Amino acid sequence: SSSTGITIKKLSMLSLRAVGGNDIAGQIDIYPHSFKTKYLVTDYLSKWNEEGDITLSNGKVLSLADRHETKYTDNLEVIIGLINGVINIVTIALIIFTALSLVVSTVMIGIITYVSVMERIKEIGVIRSLGGRKNDVSHLFNAETFMIGLASGIFVTYLLEIILDLTLGVKFELGMILDLQWWTALIILGVSILLTVIAGLVPSRAAARQDPVVALRTE
Repeated sequence: SSSTGITIKKLSMLSLRAVGGNDIAGQIDIYPHSFKTKYLVTDYLSKWNEEGDITLSNGKVLSLADRHETKYTDNLEVIIGLINGVINIVTIALIIFTALSLVVSTVMIGIITYVSVMERIKEIGVIRSLGGRKNDVSHLFNAETFMIGLASGIFVTYLLEIILDLTLGVKFELGMILDLQWWTALIILGVSILLTVIAGLVPSRAAARQDPVVALRTE
């Protein structure tokens, strides 16, 4: 039929191929035994379809006009792409939830530090009456939040690592679930200290602004 572009000859060849009666292969399945071999195959096929000359193993040079386009489908790459897409979505979702939890934790640390300031107003008055400056009071609470961040960044993180390794890792024979590298531990420690110090800035300034006379009268 001229309208569909399929001739009787092509139709007969398709029918013969469907029943295995045609010597011309309709497709070739390649099963590499490793990822390295797979990439060698796909790189060769991609280069075959690109412009430029290709030199075969027998020394013959083929130009683009001498080669027929080879269409191929890398099923493994498609599956890997789908898996990577799902992993990326899950990773982004976990990062968003983690960021929200960090914001909430920072706010809670700020609230707790502010409550601590309100409960220690008389102590602040004593420090100011003994010659302590506003910066000294502010540095006192900043040092406390710094120590909180340092303790939570080191002890809590490694404590959770040990607990997970001894429970889930041993029960399901997974070995070490968490194995923090030294640079990862430093990043966690830095983020923990930074957030706690930021959370304590406002309460420490509020403590420094306390009037020592009023603070000493507070019970």
